[in-house]
Amino acid sequence: MNGQMLRERLANDFERVRAQTEALVAPLSAEDQCVQSMPDASPSKWHRAHTTWFFETFVLGPAGVEGLSPEPYAILFNSYYNAVGEQYHRPSRGLLTRPSHDEVTAYRERVDASVLHLLRTGIDDELARRVEVGLHHEQQHQELLVTDIKHLLSCNPLDPVYARDGSLPDDATSAPAMRWAKHPGGIARIGCDLTSYHFDNEGPVHDALLHPFEIGQRLVTNGEYLAFIEDGGYERPELWLSAGWDTAKDQGWIAPQYWRKQTDGWSQFTLYGRRPIRDAEPVIHVSFYEADAYARWCGVRLPTEQEWEVATSEPEPAPLGGRASKVHPTSPSPYGAAWQWTSSSYAAYPGYRPAEGALGEYNAKFMCNQQVLRGSSCATPAGHARRSYRNFFPAGARWQFSGIRLARDGGLVDDCI
Repeated sequence: MNGQMLRERLANDFERVRAQTEALVAPLSAEDQCVQSMPDASPSKWHRAHTTWFFETFVLGPAGVEGLSPEPYAILFNSYYNAVGEQYHRPSRGLLTRPSHDEVTAYRERVDASVLHLLRTGIDDELARRVEVGLHHEQQHQELLVTDIKHLLSCNPLDPVYARDGSLPDDATSAPAMRWAKHPGGIARIGCDLTSYHFDNEGPVHDALLHPFEIGQRLVTNGEYLAFIEDGGYERPELWLSAGWDTAKDQGWIAPQYWRKQTDGWSQFTLYGRRPIRDAEPVIHVSFYEADAYARWCGVRLPTEQEWEVATSEPEPAPLGGRASKVHPTSPSPYGAAWQWTSSSYAAYPGYRPAEGALGEYNAKFMCNQQVLRGSSCATPAGHARRSYRNFFPAGARWQFSGIRLARDGGLVDDCI
């Protein structure tokens, strides 16, 4: 791709991705956008400003463009990049009633105009790479926007509706029987496709030894997880990792996040309001601890991230900047319903070296006390999923759209479902 074609593609992608962020917050009031519902979440207004700060700091600054924001923005909207300066206290982001919604909108518009001017007049390879990183960074924040909005609205006893357009998938009355795909094991090549975009933690490409295994061809459903609950799954310490048992007791877990026991059965809070549990839909908003306990209850286990990768094909290609495609609840696709916990701790691949400079902090500094998830979810933007993508969260995290795919050693265990 020549320089002119690259600049045009990046400009088009930039406009689509930035517009999609604004479309996601369009249903929200200014009040909605200012509130922080827990320390792990951020206000929608902060997400909009932070992704803008990223382009201002890592693209426009090195290009010599200055004066697009007041000096305090460099602290207010820096998330965790120690190499570029101080950061505002993360759990206090909800206190930032200023700048206002309108001021953040104006900030985005100034930075957008400057980045587009840069793309259309000339940009070197390094700045082009940084623009592309910024686009994928913003898509990550688009997913966080959706999950943080859901958590915020779930705290309101009015059970507010986020969206009425874009209907839910058709109701599924039953899920197909669990089937298992066999893999012979052996030496497998793990890691990113070097010809397409990837984050640094998806490489280097390397060999991994896999023993024969089988992997579930669909995700665990609400109905199947409900059977675990009804069998006392949350009251049986023998099913749980010690840290998971302690967390479940301390947090008072009795079901996935957003589930509520009512006189007529279980309901769950969704972005479309509260509604009854649908047995055939994949269970979501479970932690690694819950996923692991459920697998133990079944007499099987969670897959390793290497098993997940070799057993999965690449998703259909999609342009950046679109909405996530709807996936039917009973679809066998590994993408688009829920991120799937793996048994793998988030660590560097053999030969990994973080990038130099502040962007080297993007992934490397989090390679501790995290579990890897694979796939994508209904909140993942179009064009952002790929087979080598390594999502990661602490084992107790539940507010993400995370679900369960099972695995077992090759042919050694009877069906549990």
